[in-house]
Amino acid sequence: MAHFNTAPADTVRRLLLACLGSLGWAESVAAHRPYPDTGALLAAADEAAYDLTPADLAQALAAESLPALPAGTYSAAHTALSAAHAAYEAKFGHVFVIYLGDTPVGEIPDRVLEGIGSRLANDPEEERIVAAEHLRRLARKRLLDALRGAGNRAGDHGDPAPGT
Repeated sequence: MAHFNTAPADTVRRLLLACLGSLGWAESVAAHRPYPDTGALLAAADEAAYDLTPADLAQALAAESLPALPAGTYSAAHTALSAAHAAYEAKFGHVFVIYLGDTPVGEIPDRVLEGIGSRLANDPEEERIVAAEHLRRLARKRLLDALRGAGNRAGDHGDPAPGT
């Protein structure tokens, strides 16, 4: 936490933008430094994610990429996922985002297909809310990973497993 709290604003902003591609979110989280601990940082990141404007959300969604599939995924699964992603993007106008939590690697393709299939039934406003929640959870996971990678001892705060 000490490095996060004392690093130059541009450095922190870049780190935060790698967690969630919304400049408004990154600036909001960075502006409230210093944080007393990881829990306070995560709470502030969550609060800023809940406050995303439609423009912030569009910016964050535009910065996302499709979840990576595990090595060895069958070509039929790639074809099915490509078709599902295309249908989702055609309906909602942005890439499909999903927080996979502690999903075992072998189950990722099925979870992604299941997620797209169920969320295609959403209307655009409902899907905006669902996508924003997945982005919040992804940002939280990425932020914890970034803190751990910087040598910090971030604690386990509810979303401990791989997320993308």
